[in-house]
Amino acid sequence: MNTFLVPVPQPPFMYTPEESARFFSADAFAREMGVELVMVAPGRARVKMEVADRHRNSHGTVHGGALFTLADTAFALASNSHGVPAAAINAHISYMKAALRGTLTADAEEFALNPKLASYTVQVTDENGERIAIFQGMVYRKTPRQR
Repeated sequence: MNTFLVPVPQPPFMYTPEESARFFSADAFAREMGVELVMVAPGRARVKMEVADRHRNSHGTVHGGALFTLADTAFALASNSHGVPAAAINAHISYMKAALRGTLTADAEEFALNPKLASYTVQVTDENGERIAIFQGMVYRKTPRQR
């Protein structure tokens, strides 16, 4: 027996809330940006970020990179919520409205799921529920082979 093989959970394994929190806490960049975990459920996630000076661009609005980071963090949590390692292979964001202050929220929702690929839509909103950006992403899932 090969001792270097690590058992990989078989579907329909789902991360527990504690495992999702551990997964999130390992994301040093999201933490540095002030992103906070709100919730994770199978194929879904919500994160938030309180706008601070470090998030502003030279126009005084929230930098597109900060918005992308917020959406990408929700995307990562939702796509890894099934307990199968998932890595982004494509991501796109469209900015709808400038954000200035307050708390921004990103809600990720699974759009399609198969053993190797999954796609997600993330909506970024402000405190008033106004849409700030929409993000779409696809992941490659490292699903173990069925034998």
